[in-house]
Amino acid sequence: MRDSTIARNYAEALLELARKANDLEGWGARLDALAGAIKADLTLRRFLDSPKVDVATKSAVLGKALAGSYPATFVRFVQAITRRGRQVLIPEIAIEYALLVDEAVGRVHASVTLARPADAAEQARIAAALSASLGKTVVPHVVVDPAILGGAIVRVGDRVRDGSVKRRLALLRQRMVHGAR
Repeated sequence: MRDSTIARNYAEALLELARKANDLEGWGARLDALAGAIKADLTLRRFLDSPKVDVATKSAVLGKALAGSYPATFVRFVQAITRRGRQVLIPEIAIEYALLVDEAVGRVHASVTLARPADAAEQARIAAALSASLGKTVVPHVVVDPAILGGAIVRVGDRVRDGSVKRRLALLRQRMVHGAR
């Protein structure tokens, strides 16, 4: 089985546990923190990856490190992953979990390309307009590209809405060169 499929399965299991605890976002933040620690700390990553360290030791160390600041069910979940030798997948499980939570709460991410930087108020207006248009909560990720001259290009999943000045000028040029059809 592919690692992405395995990670997705663990993320789905964690989502069910988080639903029972009524804390989807909180468990996601905890999983992100753990994944971030694994990515950032080379010593931790080597410890978890090492075939010389037995599974029971890895599980016990993770249990002690997480106990107290993480829910017991979450700690047992991480220990179960470790006992099965899948601890290296925790960062990928975190990504899959975030996607599942977004889907569960009706949230989508949009790449919004603008010609100039947008302040917080403008980003909030963009998010509100896109949310109203799509009927879901939209989280905009703004990218600045002066080459579009003005307007915006919005990408949500595989859909693209190009309202850039550059595109409008290209269409106008095409009509002028080839005549109105």
